Amino acid sequence: MFKGTTIICVKKGDQVAMAGDGQVTLGDQVIKKGARKVRKLYNQQVLAGFAGSTADAMTLLERFEKRLEEYSGNLMRAAVEMVKDWRMDRTLRRLEAMMLVADSENILLLSGAGDVLEPEHGIASIGSGSGFALAAGRALLEVSDWNAADIARRSIEIASDICIYTDNIITVEVIG
Repeated sequence: MFKGTTIICVKKGDQVAMAGDGQVTLGDQVIKKGARKVRKLYNQQVLAGFAGSTADAMTLLERFEKRLEEYSGNLMRAAVEMVKDWRMDRTLRRLEAMMLVADSENILLLSGAGDVLEPEHGIASIGSGSGFALAAGRALLEVSDWNAADIARRSIEIASDICIYTDNIITVEVIG
């Protein structure tokens, strides 16, 4: 599990929301608050968030964006091809990061171990506070009439109260 961030993606109805905290840590020190770890890609149709080493995550994000362009926004195809590169390329294999990506239909978790995972229940999270955010998000999905963006934001807020590597300066991006 990567220390230093929490990212969650929630699908509810036609809306998909991804939220991430803004804290950047180096060891046991907070280096920056307010970093943007969640972005919209491919004509504002795809969401991507990352956890792990910032430089590694940015490298992966750039590669993923190129794959999206290459496969005309086909999320699954772009994800599978990017993860193949990540797993097979000697340099990429050493990168320490994870990604969540989503479009209006799918949420995928990508890892350097070759994983392209589709989560259950329309919700997924990564990072040091991911367990806390995921538990909060699943509960809110079951018991509230909130939209995906509100659930994602509140899940990160709850995680930030528990995880020392997660703050409450939150970025939320929405599609749908």
